[in-house]
Amino acid sequence: MGSAERLDVEASGGCQCGAVRYHVTAVLDSSHICHCRMCQKATGNFFAALIGVPRDAITWTRGSPATFNSSDKAARGFCRTCGTPLLYDYADSKHINVTTGSLDEPARFAPKVEFGLEGRLPCFADLPLKAEGTTEETTAAYVGAIKASNHQHPDHDTESWPS
Repeated sequence: MGSAERLDVEASGGCQCGAVRYHVTAVLDSSHICHCRMCQKATGNFFAALIGVPRDAITWTRGSPATFNSSDKAARGFCRTCGTPLLYDYADSKHINVTTGSLDEPARFAPKVEFGLEGRLPCFADLPLKAEGTTEETTAAYVGAIKASNHQHPDHDTESWPS
């Protein structure tokens, strides 16, 4: 994703059970959805809705998210009590992405772009959003490292995990 403009806005959010709450003082003009399989699995949904937040603009006001390293490059944050997906954190980035649905007023941050088109379900092919390409195209410099260190369970039953 290209450079996004920093917008000074106040917003709050948190998990379903309320054990984890956060406040942001800025977001990036980068509200988007991602169709990749990692985002689908992490959210248990057809895609993840995310918005970038500069690291210096988020404060955890109650509790803090548990994390799962979905690869050696990125972590997914969630509430350890209720399981609500809260964030995607790419370690080398100057921002994190919070799940738009965890914001108290998600309608303020409608998605503008979609990513991870390789995982997009056919029924979502005509979304009225700008499509910027597959994960391999939009994150070409990182996709190899992510694939090589993928900790995501495969899309089928296994005898044991991790293998």
